[in-house]
Amino acid sequence: VQLVESGGGLVQAGGSLRLTCAASGETVRTYARGWSRQVPGKEGEFVAASAWFGTTARYADSVKGRFTISKDNAKETMYLKMNSLKPEETAGYYCAASRRGKDMYDTIEEYDNWGQGTQVAVSS
Repeated sequence: VQLVESGGGLVQAGGSLRLTCAASGETVRTYARGWSRQVPGKEGEFVAASAWFGTTARYADSVKGRFTISKDNAKETMYLKMNSLKPEETAGYYCAASRRGKDMYDTIEEYDNWGQGTQVAVSS
């Protein structure tokens, strides 16, 4: 499965963005999917995960209540709505998919398929 992110950009602190992850190739409906972020020179950080079925989701503590992960299986697309963004959340944001037998994955090491990322910059 191939993944392509979009929707990144420059936003002021406190603002919002919605990232999109479009899948192609093999259907992504049976894959659990998620989002991570990474600042150059630092380790990647798990952000949010969605179970392959239903609407069950899990979030990093740092984004709970501000970020929302969702998906539209008919469009083979996943979203990350980010509200109240902070300057320290400036990073490359990556969507990922995995199908290792679990319903959901909340560590980046468990993901096997990655997009190229979309850059988010939050100004103070």
